[in-house]
Amino acid sequence: MNKQFYILFASILFIKGSYGQINNALFESIETPATEIELLPDSMIFTQRLLWGEKGLMRSTNLLPLSVENREKEMKIRRKMLLAHQVVGYTTLAGMIAQGILGVKLYNGQGKYREAHEVIGNITTASYFTGAGLSLFAPPPLISVKNKGLTSIKAHKWLASVHFSAMIATNLLAESNTKYHRAASFTLFGSYALAVLAFKF
Repeated sequence: MNKQFYILFASILFIKGSYGQINNALFESIETPATEIELLPDSMIFTQRLLWGEKGLMRSTNLLPLSVENREKEMKIRRKMLLAHQVVGYTTLAGMIAQGILGVKLYNGQGKYREAHEVIGNITTASYFTGAGLSLFAPPPLISVKNKGLTSIKAHKWLASVHFSAMIATNLLAESNTKYHRAASFTLFGSYALAVLAFKF
């Protein structure tokens, strides 16, 4: 249990560092023409900088050198990746609902659902991290948009920190602590559902 606690703690620190850098424009649809002098926004998360920064992998390998034309291409890639992120998000949410239903049956002593619960759990976990990757590695917008007050983007970002940590905890506690596993699962579902719904308001 101590080992799992340290892994969970390290994961939360990583999440905090990662999502803490996410700017409000992560999911914004930027329609500004690529005629700005500055081709990259002032603020980028580290995964975007790793691939799309001035010295990122796409630049150093010369796959997409930094230019106006390539930034226009990147905006098309960005839109497709974030659209896929949303579609995968709804699929993941459906998987979580199915997991919740089967989980309740298991807690009520209906062990015949254990295999289905594990299979759907693995699929949902893979779907979850696929969706996360689509958002984290999408090209950055042309400009950084900073909005004051609470916005749907900020809410989505804050909730992401919660449900990412809860996802790690849910998987770590699956076999070792039923009580905490269940609590982590409910936290995961609640925060993830709210994060998905945040874009509707």
